[in-house]
Amino acid sequence: MAEKTSAQDDSGGPDPQNEAHIASPSYRLAALDEDFLLGDSMRGVRFMLEYAKAEQLLREWGVRSTIVVFGSARVRPDGPGRQPYWHAQAREFGRIASQRGGALHTAAQTRDNVIATGGGHGIMGAANQGAHEAGAPSIGFNITLPREQEPNPWATPELTFRFHYFAIRKMHLAMRANALVIFPGGFGTLDELFELLTLVQTGKAPRLPIVLFDEAYWRAVVNLEVLAEHGMIAPTDLDLFSFADDAESVWSRLIDSGLKAHTGPLESQEKTGGLT
Repeated sequence: MAEKTSAQDDSGGPDPQNEAHIASPSYRLAALDEDFLLGDSMRGVRFMLEYAKAEQLLREWGVRSTIVVFGSARVRPDGPGRQPYWHAQAREFGRIASQRGGALHTAAQTRDNVIATGGGHGIMGAANQGAHEAGAPSIGFNITLPREQEPNPWATPELTFRFHYFAIRKMHLAMRANALVIFPGGFGTLDELFELLTLVQTGKAPRLPIVLFDEAYWRAVVNLEVLAEHGMIAPTDLDLFSFADDAESVWSRLIDSGLKAHTGPLESQEKTGGLT
């Protein structure tokens, strides 16, 4: 007969003397201890997890490069002013880019120029919808916000992510980007635009085509020429972006600026663009 250990009672269960030890937070497995994982000391680990989860799933889907589409979540297909036009053209661009860019191309199980958005509604949902209608996968990089942000129904469910940290979300938006298309938007759209312009200007990301949709809107919102006039940027920095006013023109600008459509399977991610 086996001798009873100090860790067991007469019924074979845990010794009552150990109940406080077993109930102590210190006794929880670290990987299952939510209080520990969400504590200040584990912030770096949470950064890593947010990066690694999306990275793994994107690789499983063979997503090698993307075309990132930014724009306001507040734009509606029946909204005021030019909103219906912006929405329709974002949807059309999502379709065109998905059909012509390589998102449907599965040679060597890789996909290039996959539409990637912030995952919300408005312009983002329109671009994802166009990709969906073309039969292509598309990505939604959502962020937890107090309002506005929830997944749109058009991004591929298995490629719909949610981030807590803006920094990791921005990293994923940038690191596979072959091109950036900026539709009308507000603070968030401006934030993403200047983030990518700064990365390219400083050489932290390869040169990539950046197209601002609706030239009249963007020239009214921000006068980048004034920055050059005052010496805040180099005059050549104004060549980092161009304008277009319809979906076909956006695609033409991207191709003219060096975007590679239907990229072959032997080219590396570094050659097709993206932050490394």
